[in-house]
Amino acid sequence: MKVYISATLRTFFDKTAQTEIEGKTVGEILKGLTDEYPESKKGLYDDDGKLRSFIRIFVNDEDFTDVSRHKEKLSENSEVLLLPLIAGGKPSDSIISDERQKEISIDEKGIERFNKHLMLREISVKGQKRIKAAKVVVIGAGALGSAAIQYLAAAGVGTIKVIDHDKVELGNLQSQVIHGARDVNRPKVASARDTIRNIDRSIEVIDENQQLTAENAIDLIDGFDLVLDCTDNYKARYLINDACILAGIPLVFASIYQYEGLVSVFNYKGGPCLRCLFPAPPSPGLVPTCTEGGSISPLGGIIGSIQANEALKLIIGIGEHLDGKLLTFDSLNLKSRVVNIDKDCDCPICGLNKTITEIVDFDYEDFCGLKEDETEIPVEGFTADEFAKRLEEEVPMTIIDVREPHERAILRFPGAVVIPIGQLARRQKELNPDIDTVFICKEGKRSILAINTLREAGYEGPLYNLKGGIEGMKDIIFSHEAGLL
Repeated sequence: MKVYISATLRTFFDKTAQTEIEGKTVGEILKGLTDEYPESKKGLYDDDGKLRSFIRIFVNDEDFTDVSRHKEKLSENSEVLLLPLIAGGKPSDSIISDERQKEISIDEKGIERFNKHLMLREISVKGQKRIKAAKVVVIGAGALGSAAIQYLAAAGVGTIKVIDHDKVELGNLQSQVIHGARDVNRPKVASARDTIRNIDRSIEVIDENQQLTAENAIDLIDGFDLVLDCTDNYKARYLINDACILAGIPLVFASIYQYEGLVSVFNYKGGPCLRCLFPAPPSPGLVPTCTEGGSISPLGGIIGSIQANEALKLIIGIGEHLDGKLLTFDSLNLKSRVVNIDKDCDCPICGLNKTITEIVDFDYEDFCGLKEDETEIPVEGFTADEFAKRLEEEVPMTIIDVREPHERAILRFPGAVVIPIGQLARRQKELNPDIDTVFICKEGKRSILAINTLREAGYEGPLYNLKGGIEGMKDIIFSHEAGLL
């Protein structure tokens, strides 16, 4: 059977994107995969041997994640897709009512501006009026938001609210094309607002320079027709999902990583939500984020444009939607597919027996089941200054770098030994238990996972984490080195 492995999992599969495994069932294929790629067990299964909740398994675009289906015999030449969270419908009514559409008028200038839409039978004047009447929230003005916001504005969406708490950084300009060099150090929402007004000054722009929280999530989206999730972190995604369900607002979801993207529509006419697809996010450090893993420049534009397209179809009331479906796109290998998503009757927020009735903030590690209990040994670590002092004083220690190759190519750490997290258990004999071992990664999260992995494997030597990771060391120059950069 052909098995396709999403980019976020490939670090556990020796960077393999596609392989062939002997097997007639999903269970046999998973066994074959873990036999051929031993490190993959850590990525696919938790400590109890259960498939991790942020991973889905599709066979010929049908969901086979549930263990009850792992013994079903598969047809010959089936294709299996391992899909983690990074992340159709029939023509239906618009989310904009006829009453609101009829209140909108289009003048001669509007006819000239939107003539390409007016020529389309499915849109015409009525559809363009719906677009102008629409009120849309875009959460995140980064790579995804850059494309989504500009195309919604160009299409003539009447009210656009942009929510983001970050400032524009030089590194953002590679993929966040809504911002320019002059916008560096400005709030992203201010830059996005100026761009929207430059496209169409008649659009009502609401810029919210604040972070989305459990306390403000519903208030920020209340009264709007549609929400686009253009964020880049797991916590925000679940807050947005829950807020949209409790507020009764459809959600257009998207995510990107390296060369891959996901798009779906959640909470539309009783359809599935994010928690139906991925009940919980991956454990911190287990799967790198887009910030850690990067993404090719046009990917945000491709996926963000698809988001805007889904939003406009919902607003106008045309075409097939990604409600109950998930679009996956691989820009490196030019592959795309649409897989079905089933609504989970046991979903805690949109299922039959709801247990989540209000938005509550959550601790990410506790949400992922990683909260240390009183019996666990806490992970000790050094700050950047403490670590720099130890280096200057030449204190004996082993430095282990668990970053990805592309990360090390950008920022080298002198004297570090490179060992991927998946290889730590079998390579622990390379460490000297009589001296300190310090783990480094980009932000100090994957290194904690590395330490816990070694402890589970029985290693008893002293283990330390570099707090804040390499990011915290960028401005430090050591007396015995020309510099870290």
